[in-house]
Order: sequence, then C-alpha cells, then structure tokens
Amino acid sequence: MAEIVYLNGNFIPKNEAFVSPEDRGFNFADGIYEVIKYYGGKPFRYADHMDRLRRSLREISIDFDDLNQFEVVFQTLLEQNGLANQEAGVYLQISRGSHTRIHQFPENIKPTVYATVFPFSSKWDQLENGVKVITTEDIRWLRCDIKSISLLPNVLAAEKAHVQNAVEAIFIRNGIVTEGSHSSFMAVKNGVVYTHPDSNLILPGITKIVIREICRENNIRLIEEGILAAELVNMDEMMVIGTGSEVTPVVQMDDMMVGNGHPGSVTLLLQDKFFEKNQSSGVK
Repeated sequence: MAEIVYLNGNFIPKNEAFVSPEDRGFNFADGIYEVIKYYGGKPFRYADHMDRLRRSLREISIDFDDLNQFEVVFQTLLEQNGLANQEAGVYLQISRGSHTRIHQFPENIKPTVYATVFPFSSKWDQLENGVKVITTEDIRWLRCDIKSISLLPNVLAAEKAHVQNAVEAIFIRNGIVTEGSHSSFMAVKNGVVYTHPDSNLILPGITKIVIREICRENNIRLIEEGILAAELVNMDEMMVIGTGSEVTPVVQMDDMMVGNGHPGSVTLLLQDKFFEKNQSSGVK
C-alpha cells in the first residue's frame, strides 16, 4: 500500500508529493513544525501542541490560521496508512511558501502545508535501562523557543552523540545546561528536580508541561533554573524527556556514570506517572 501524505489540502501518495524548489522552507528553512504522538489512536496533549504551533507561526509571522482542520487531517492520515489505534507519530510542517528567492518576506504568498504519519513505538529498552548522553557546546541561534525547521546545529550535535554511541547530546551555553538536541533535560539532586526555565534559549517542551503537573500532584519539588555544567557531576539522577524520549533515564554522561549507573527512583516515578496519564489508551 502506498504511503499517503497530506500536502496543501490534498491526500496523495507520497511519491506524488512535490514542493517547488522556490519553497522558502527549502531555500531558507523559513518554516516551523510539530510532532505529535498518538497512543492507541488518541493524540497526547493535542491542544498543547497546537498552542505551540500557533505561537511558532506568530513568532515568525506566517499568516496561517486554519489550525482547526488538523485533527481530522491527522486522523485521516492515520487511517489511510493503517496506523489508527497504534502508537504513531504525526509530523506537520508549515513553510512560508514558494516565491522567487528574496530575503525579505514576499507579499501575497501562500504557506506550504505538509503532514505525514509514521510508526512511533516507545523504546522500552531505553526507558527501562537508561541511556548514555554526551555534552556539547550550544552553538544554536538565540530563538530556540521557536520550533523552527532550521535544525542544522541540532543535527550536528545528534550526529556527534551517535558517533560516541550515545542517544542524545546535551547542550551547554556559557556554563549552563540548556536542553538536548531533540529533548528537554532534567536532573535530580536530593529528591529535587531541576531543569532550565522556559526562555528564548530552549524549546518549551510539551512533555515538560506534563512533568510539571506530575510534580505538583506528587509533592515533588521542581526548580526551574539553569543547572551549572560544573554541578552535573554532583547530580543523583538525570533524564531526557520529550515526545519521542517520553521520560528516559540517563545512566551515563560522557565518561561519567550517573548515580549508581541505574535509573533513579525519582526518574522512574515520573516515568510511571507519565504513562499512567496514557493508560486509557492502552499504553504500557
């Protein structure tokens, strides 16, 4: 069965989906994106993802207001690709559109809208046993709060991690831990959870919203302030969190063992509570 995608209002086979070489997403990375996970056919935190999408569009002045269509679009894609009622992901990208190459925003331009779906199962080996991460300098621009398709620094960091047999690269800017190349970062010391505050230096994570709720509901203290890179050696636990990472324990950072080298108790509690929020969808 041919994979079906959504492009500018049409559901078509992926091998028939084309965008212009003049598309500003291609020429300038002038666009934004979202990734939403579906558990048992149900989207997780759909409204939060749409709020972040709306904010990203506003921050780069893409005039596109028709977001109400996407719930039906995504469900149709899942059904047409045989992924309904499964763990699946939806990728949505909106670029400013196609126009003769000029740097300023063109007038009378229509955004390019593309969506696709894919299998997106939880990585239970990593969730149960923990992972290795590395640290690297944060060389990204100063508007990381926008979910931009301009991801080359993230790609370079992720490749650096891959070469070192790690699953994620954790960014450090001016001696402060910010986030991962494709996840948020949290650490635990004496039962207290620490993470970078939302700002222009990090992407406001959807899973981070969930963890805030879980901490409040379970009387776990959460402090949102920059973690000094020099203090990482003193942390009891670490974790990477996100739509794909969910709540993944970190057991090794660079050449350093984290804690006792096994997932920590606070991390595992947050992980359990995270998946409890998905129990109605039949998630493990």
